[in-house]
Amino acid sequence: MTLTDFQHLLPLLILTFAVLVSMLVIAVGRNHKIMYVITAVSFLAAFASLFELRDVGRYTIEPLLVIDGFGVFYIGMILLTALLISMLSYAYFEQREERKEEYYILLLLATIGACMLVVSKHFASLFLGLEILSVSLYALIAYLRTRERSDEAGIKYLILAAFSSAFLLFGMALVYASTGAMEFAGIATAIAGFTELPLLLLTGFGMMIVGIGFKLSVVPFHMWAPDVYEGAPAPVTAFIATVSKGGVLGVLIRFFMEVDGFRYPTLVLIFTIVAIASMLAGNLLALLQRNVKRILAYSSIAHLGYLLVAFLAGNEMGVEAVTFYLVAYFITTVGAFGVVAMLSDTERDAEQLEDYRALLWRRPWTAAVFTAMLLSLAGIPLTAGFVGKFYILAAGVNTQLWLLVVMLALNSVIGLFYYIRIIAVMFQQPEADTAIQPRSRLRPSIYLASVGTLTVLALLLLYIGVYPSGLLQVIQGMLATATP
Repeated sequence: MTLTDFQHLLPLLILTFAVLVSMLVIAVGRNHKIMYVITAVSFLAAFASLFELRDVGRYTIEPLLVIDGFGVFYIGMILLTALLISMLSYAYFEQREERKEEYYILLLLATIGACMLVVSKHFASLFLGLEILSVSLYALIAYLRTRERSDEAGIKYLILAAFSSAFLLFGMALVYASTGAMEFAGIATAIAGFTELPLLLLTGFGMMIVGIGFKLSVVPFHMWAPDVYEGAPAPVTAFIATVSKGGVLGVLIRFFMEVDGFRYPTLVLIFTIVAIASMLAGNLLALLQRNVKRILAYSSIAHLGYLLVAFLAGNEMGVEAVTFYLVAYFITTVGAFGVVAMLSDTERDAEQLEDYRALLWRRPWTAAVFTAMLLSLAGIPLTAGFVGKFYILAAGVNTQLWLLVVMLALNSVIGLFYYIRIIAVMFQQPEADTAIQPRSRLRPSIYLASVGTLTVLALLLLYIGVYPSGLLQVIQGMLATATP
């Protein structure tokens, strides 16, 4: 590797160095605040290093990685989201007695895995990034081992990830057997002359889609996803719903755009069925839940179905729509789970609907922020979620995906019900004999920091909803230099 290669890998190298420093610091002495500062500073430093790469064009580090505008934007999005989650995590873990320091090492490692995914151009780097991400998440999900359902959630994710890896590896082996290549560009060259995919190659692609489907928790690979969301600590749940899925979706876009998988009707049909099933099952099952984390889990399944509509457009507008919607979804989901984390106490997370009853009268600003996040998830105007959903609809209409567009519109109406139900519970009048007391007992400084983080997210949500053109121009400028 050359010095230029190292310069282009600087964000990943900074995070790797932070992991090593963190382990040495823990060996010397445990201090929660120092570990948090190291983590936050490393995320900021890695993000700052991206500014040197903003005009990179397309730089390949043979044979595994490619650094381009697409990868740089997605890495930046992942790093900022991980930074916000680390800020929420500090307040969340500060009130707990468990050992907290190793959590930040795992968070850094999982972020490295997600960043590696979005710049992968080879099956080896894809699988390496996926495993770094997954193995870190096993421990993060079961981190609070004394809590009910924590171990169960970790074991369930372990089994899901094992199935995912098995299908993905078997699919990669079949693709390699058919094409003789493991680089995305080599596979694209090998299948360029095919109008229909051979059975062996189609089976390989199908098994890879199954493996990716488990990671994205789309239907029918979603069965234990709500259990994992429910059992994991609230900040970890936010990480799974955003950074983990964003990294996997990034490499999926890069691979299918590179091999032009959208010209094969069988693959398009598979993704169409998955998108429709995810939208329907996610929204309908969310209607039956009274656990807020499970509602947000099923909502996440439905939103992945929405994202697949733009993904299936298979053109530049589709990639822009997916990217814009991911930004809106990341902000909204981190904000929603941030509220859950802030209201949680040492015994359990604030996950039952009853925990939010009359929240407006206990914590008006927190209730207002949560309302903004839920309205954005529902796609109400003046929020980032509305603009993102509109952009996805435009991408679907532009490529005449009428069935998917109609299903997206219908499911958005269904989804509105369970978001409004949570808002209605928060806005209820408190009972006359009930003392209005907050659930958690955070120190004032930590509480104010959490409120500040959520306020920034809410303002960002509204700003993008009212003035989306700035973000759109950044996305278009970054993607213009890339050929995912």
